[in-house]
Amino acid sequence: MNSKQIKNDIYIPKYYDPEIKDVLSELSESHNCITVGELVKKGIIEHSTGDEIGKSAYGTGDIPFVRTSDISNWEIKTIPKQGVARDIYDEYVEKQDVQEGDILLVRDGTYLIGHNCFITKLDKEIIYQSHIIKIRMKSTDELEPELFFLLLNSDIVQRQIRSVQFTADIIDTIGQRFNEIIIPIPKSKKLRKEIVSSAQTAIKTRNTGKAFIKHSPKIIEEVLLTGTPEAVNKYKALSIDEIAEVVSSDTVTLEFGGFNNFTISSSSIENNILIPKYYDPSIKEELEKLQEKCTLISMGELKKKNIISYFTGDEIGKMAYGTGDIPFLRTSDFSNWEIKYNAKQGISEDIYNEYAEKQDVKAEDILLVRDGTYLIGTSCMITTYNEKSLFCGGLYKIRSLEKQYLDPYLLLGLLNSYIVKRQIRTKQFTRDVIDTIGNRLDEVIIPIPNAEETKQSISDTIKETINSRIEARQSINELAKEASTIVK
Repeated sequence: MNSKQIKNDIYIPKYYDPEIKDVLSELSESHNCITVGELVKKGIIEHSTGDEIGKSAYGTGDIPFVRTSDISNWEIKTIPKQGVARDIYDEYVEKQDVQEGDILLVRDGTYLIGHNCFITKLDKEIIYQSHIIKIRMKSTDELEPELFFLLLNSDIVQRQIRSVQFTADIIDTIGQRFNEIIIPIPKSKKLRKEIVSSAQTAIKTRNTGKAFIKHSPKIIEEVLLTGTPEAVNKYKALSIDEIAEVVSSDTVTLEFGGFNNFTISSSSIENNILIPKYYDPSIKEELEKLQEKCTLISMGELKKKNIISYFTGDEIGKMAYGTGDIPFLRTSDFSNWEIKYNAKQGISEDIYNEYAEKQDVKAEDILLVRDGTYLIGTSCMITTYNEKSLFCGGLYKIRSLEKQYLDPYLLLGLLNSYIVKRQIRTKQFTRDVIDTIGNRLDEVIIPIPNAEETKQSISDTIKETINSRIEARQSINELAKEASTIVK
């Protein structure tokens, strides 16, 4: 290219990627290729950024303050890290005005830039940070929000986003260059109608499943206390509007429990551990309540009896990162019970083969975060879509060996119950610069319902939730490709 083609004194080669221009040129035959800026000028869309509320507001309440890391797999995590108080939310809610059908897009960061999510009626009472752009379709007759969402996730648009991602101080940003992104909108009204209808179905399926995941700790808690599947059956009978009413906003801080004070004798000290939360008496009291309807057994005992197995992964070294496309799963690579569709780090076939037999990752294995901070205790299910992967040393891989007694889907549900999550938090200690539960996972008590019907009900519901959400995610991925493919 010559000097006359230089725009705005930008001398970064990727900004002028000729392949992007070629693809858009081909697409123009069957698509109306229009920039975000032009869509704004025509009054079809509008966009704005969020606010920085200050770290002193973090943890003051349970209303989610959505940050870049809280957006994953085209949705907001069920339990965002930071929550704010009602008065802080009230200060920003009118200005930010997040509504169903809005899209949140990561503007600032590094590898998270371009990640986005579709806001639904279940994403009530949230505010979002300044690193995120909120996009709204003002004229849905001219551009449906579901279609814009799909196009935003097409390869050609995501590639453009990366081409305008520049370093700003210590992080990257796309800044106002977001307005330069060209959106290829299909000319065929028939195609648009079909794609939008399919997208609405897929989004609804994922959203319904997400609602169950979000509400599952409370449902499972009730099931464990009553010993019956009534709470599961009652929830499944609700409409999406009724679900929106019952699902509450939770954040990670809820897992740590409230403040309490207590005394214990020196003879009760175990393994020279002098950290008060380790001896939280409310956990013992709750487990005693569950004993009537459940069998209480530790993870360590389950392992000794060969009912389950678990071990940590491997640190393969940063030199292996980016050598291929096989996922190397780390603590930040999953949310809402599933692996991210675009795990950050990929490795080569040779490196995979070096560890594959030892790690032996299979569908229905569970990954649980051992090391980190707020992510500790987070878990997900491996599916057939991500069997071919490796996992890091900060994760436990848990496998059910006796599925008739402890089905993997039941185990995943129990690991996400409040009583188990709270136990994990009491055994989370600081080691160096990060926290860990280490081998103390062995001590965590799992309450397994005695009634077979109850166990089966939890297992079936969780299995259905995971499978339907994964299939819907695959559908969204395919629809994004279809929406941005040349129509002959």
